[in-house]
Amino acid sequence: MKEYIPENDQLRIVAWEVTRSCNLNCVHCRASSQFGPYPQELDTIEAKKVLDQIKEVGQPIIILTGGEPLLRKDIFTLADYGTKKGLRMVMGTNGTLITPDITKKIQDSGIKRVSISLDGSTRESHDAFRQVDGAFDRAIKGIAYLKERGIEFQINTTITKYNLFELKGIFKLVVRLGAIAHHIFLLVPTGRAQDMINQELNAKEYEDTLHWFYQQHDKTTIQLKATCAPQYYRIMRQEAHRKGEKVNRETYGLDAVTRGCLAGTSYCFISHEGIIQPCGYLEVNSGNLRESTFSDIWMNSSVFTDLRDFSKYKGKCGRCEYNTVCGGCRARAYTFSGDYLSEEPLCAYEPHS
Repeated sequence: MKEYIPENDQLRIVAWEVTRSCNLNCVHCRASSQFGPYPQELDTIEAKKVLDQIKEVGQPIIILTGGEPLLRKDIFTLADYGTKKGLRMVMGTNGTLITPDITKKIQDSGIKRVSISLDGSTRESHDAFRQVDGAFDRAIKGIAYLKERGIEFQINTTITKYNLFELKGIFKLVVRLGAIAHHIFLLVPTGRAQDMINQELNAKEYEDTLHWFYQQHDKTTIQLKATCAPQYYRIMRQEAHRKGEKVNRETYGLDAVTRGCLAGTSYCFISHEGIIQPCGYLEVNSGNLRESTFSDIWMNSSVFTDLRDFSKYKGKCGRCEYNTVCGGCRARAYTFSGDYLSEEPLCAYEPHS
């Protein structure tokens, strides 16, 4: 019997590309970001209006991301505005621009957590990934400034064939740095990452990596989350069943009541130009905030209604008994087939049904 998760009907997370400008040149960047400027970005008045409209729909976490969000001059004005509206504001940054002054502004604006990306366990590997010398050292220094002010931070890591062998070392570094969480992202070849398609893990590597990540739960107290890797939620249930455990809030926390791929179901992405997509990697225009309201797009977009109807999923994703808790990566399906409802191309699991 397929499992239904009512929480998936609610808007839980909005990732907002507040700027596409960036000071790095990362090989895997979904947006192919450059330093800019990008003249079509939403201005301060438009951006505040977006926050007003989101609040009318719910109280999701708002991830201020980019590009590099610290390059946006009014970033703390927007963070403060969202905080005062009762939204949980967080920030995703490469960490290189964080200074003592910036950490004070982060704290004063009400940003609750900062995620910093580390894609290597050494300066050599991280800097090669980010294509800027000194990126690793500056990110580590930024983390130190956050810790000094007591600001909660997590580490995000994008996994490819290039750094897969470093994953254990990166994990040890995350623990040593004192992060509250480690989120791993499995590469989706969009943007500049289209040139890295041969660096994407194959189905077996994908499966093995997620099994390894699951096994770390019993070895650490930090929060672990796999993103762009919805099979993790199938693996979690398989492993729990093997151990005779029940998957519920008491045993697995929020992982028990979330779904693998959230695109268009409880999560969406807003581009720097105000275009709404199911996620940052699924580049399907689902509505324009300069032409419509957030509520109208969230409730009525044909793309979103498709993604919420799991019976429309095709191939083995459509017949899989883990359809409602995994769903396959819709962005990866779209990248490989041109159809966001097709089956996940890098899943090793064969459904029983």
